[in-house]
Amino acid sequence: MDVLSSRVLIRPTDPERSRVFYRDVLGLAVHREFGRPESPGTVFFLGNGFLEVSGNAEAIAPAGMVLWVQVRDVHAEYSRAVGRGAEGLREPKEEFWGLVEGWIADPDGVKIVLVQIPEDHPLRRDQRTF
Repeated sequence: MDVLSSRVLIRPTDPERSRVFYRDVLGLAVHREFGRPESPGTVFFLGNGFLEVSGNAEAIAPAGMVLWVQVRDVHAEYSRAVGRGAEGLREPKEEFWGLVEGWIADPDGVKIVLVQIPEDHPLRRDQRTF
């Protein structure tokens, strides 16, 4: 398989509420909008991928779905998101594997883990051997 691009698709119970959450609460930049002007699908930049919020679901998102979002300052981003109305699930803390994680949820309960990789973490070191 030669993957050229990818994105995560979310089908919210209230599309407008979810678009506002991802655009205004999380502050994700819009890549593009498509569809009917009164209820557009929206594709957001999500680091090196995309998040599409489109369509409509009658039930909330699957319990096992989690968005993993790496940020520069997890404490600041967690506080900003919760201050703008995101549901705070767990304040940031360093996990035993060395990453600092804070958990929030979108309006439908989709869990979002905000992750910061500390400067001294092995993920920040070049693992190549020459």
